[in-house]
Amino acid sequence: MAVSLDQPVADFNAAATSGQQVSLSALKGQQVVIYFYPKDSTPGCTTEGQDFRDQHAAFQAANTVVFGVSRDGMKSHENFKCKQAFPFELISDKDEALCQLFDVIKLKKLYGKEYLGIDRSTFLIDAQGVLRREWRGVKVPGHVDEVLAAAQALNKS
Repeated sequence: MAVSLDQPVADFNAAATSGQQVSLSALKGQQVVIYFYPKDSTPGCTTEGQDFRDQHAAFQAANTVVFGVSRDGMKSHENFKCKQAFPFELISDKDEALCQLFDVIKLKKLYGKEYLGIDRSTFLIDAQGVLRREWRGVKVPGHVDEVLAAAQALNKS
């Protein structure tokens, strides 16, 4: 069952960097941004992660915790996080459980070949665990500022 706007998001448990287990229920009382990206250490994904990193203090001030998610393994995530000095955790979704929950696996084309990959997407969940905003088919430039503005507005409401 995929997520839908203004509905509670099903609780999940997922392995993240720094040896953490992330569960949505444990984050109640905080807003949550989950951004899905195709692959560690690729140009667009690196830029997007750097943008979230550079706005991290502003997200914290808006009572919002950020997580990046891709299908990469934990070793790749730890290296990517360390190299880019990300102050937030990256979730490894090798079994695609979160990708399916948020319906972000799409048919993509690269060099004429079709494959199933992550459609760059971001989700904003309120402090009660309800999905309030979603961005699908994200273009990186300016995206993080838009997510931050939505998180700040939601935090004030």
